[in-house]
Amino acid sequence: MAFEKNSALFQSFVMQRPQMGQVLGVPLDQNICDAWNDIWNFRAHPEDVLLASYPKAGITWMQEVVDMIYQEGDTNKCLRAPTYDRHPFLEAVPPKPVPSGLQLAEEMEPPRVLKTHLPIQLIPPSFWKQNCKVIYVARNAKDSLVSYFHFQRMTKGLPDPGTWDDYFMAFLSGTLPWGSWFDHVNGWWKAKDKHRVLYVFYEDMKKDLRLEIQRVESFLDKDLPEEVLEKICQHTTFQAMKENPMANYTTMPTTVMDQSVSPFMRKGIVGDWKNHFLVAQNELFDWEYKRRMDGTGLDFCTQI
Repeated sequence: MAFEKNSALFQSFVMQRPQMGQVLGVPLDQNICDAWNDIWNFRAHPEDVLLASYPKAGITWMQEVVDMIYQEGDTNKCLRAPTYDRHPFLEAVPPKPVPSGLQLAEEMEPPRVLKTHLPIQLIPPSFWKQNCKVIYVARNAKDSLVSYFHFQRMTKGLPDPGTWDDYFMAFLSGTLPWGSWFDHVNGWWKAKDKHRVLYVFYEDMKKDLRLEIQRVESFLDKDLPEEVLEKICQHTTFQAMKENPMANYTTMPTTVMDQSVSPFMRKGIVGDWKNHFLVAQNELFDWEYKRRMDGTGLDFCTQI
């Protein structure tokens, strides 16, 4: 199987943390910048579905939900390969000989389910020309910051995050990989009025997973029986995902993701930011948040 071949390739090298570059002012892995012309010119198919989010906002969760919908609740089919092989990460450019996201996508027949963390202005224009459906997952800024910090600690695919204090300021200034959380969520929020974009909140998935699955199902023009919906709900709980080797990235070698530092699926809760933010940090964050988010129409929940 393809994923077995790719996993073996991952085992064959020790990943080095990347250097950073920029595309239109957005900080990205230099390898992405070097391959940008090919990424920008990616040819989408009208049946493709793009899953998008800022990093660590619940996109892996949504990938599993969408896969279960397309597989009509057949869990065995969803165990066919790890998430990263089932749904190519469009802008991923790992060291050779591991195939890039573009290569994986081009080897697949439509309809393809693709993943991206790109902000709206960097999405390849063929997705809009082909009128593709996009599902965007947004998570509140404070929990996104905490989750992203721990993820950068454990993955060699991103620069070293440094200290919590430094990371906190980098998040507010928009200098982390894939840029500003504020620009990201607002850009995609506006895009839903122009394109076929379903905007889903991570916190809503936590509050009522079944309802959000039904929204996604309807958006994808599917009509599944009640017993299938229930099966999808059970398969995509946080605990089920955390224990699923095809979703929890444990198939990645420790030279790429060292889950002894921090698990890929860490807590999956709303409000963990309270365990990290100092009082002064919270005040600064709230001031900046109000400045950047007032008038956008976006309303996030930071605790349940």
